[in-house]
Amino acid sequence: MRRLLRFAAFAATVAIIIQPALGEERVLPVPAVTIYPGDTISESMLKDRAFPENYRFRTAVVESPRVLAGKMARRTLLPGEPIPMNAVDDPKLVTRGVQTAILFEEGGLSIIGIGIPLQSGTLGETIQVKNVDSGRIITGRVQSDGRIRIGIQ
Repeated sequence: MRRLLRFAAFAATVAIIIQPALGEERVLPVPAVTIYPGDTISESMLKDRAFPENYRFRTAVVESPRVLAGKMARRTLLPGEPIPMNAVDDPKLVTRGVQTAILFEEGGLSIIGIGIPLQSGTLGETIQVKNVDSGRIITGRVQSDGRIRIGIQ
């Protein structure tokens, strides 16, 4: 009987210690479906999943679905798995090697030409572009419409 009482007391103590640990969890956005590289992420592609507070992630993970909306997947994201910070990126508006419009504006003068970006770029990023007509390499800033603005910025 004494052994049974000791065991019951031990079990009650363990239950009291474990109970708060079970209640602590971290809610993170995870893919609801498989997201492939190059896909633009929308909030409808995500769901929340609870992870224990002491769960160890391999890398830094995204903690808010608002951070992910409009981003582009850099690699395949599997359903139910946390999303590493380095697995998403801003969408590329300009792709390396794909012709795009170059825009020069000053005062009332506008000149539009064709260039080949030497690197991919996101909105507002400064990149180098080779002018198709002159062969010169110039620097410009990526605009929201995918054109590259050169000159005074």
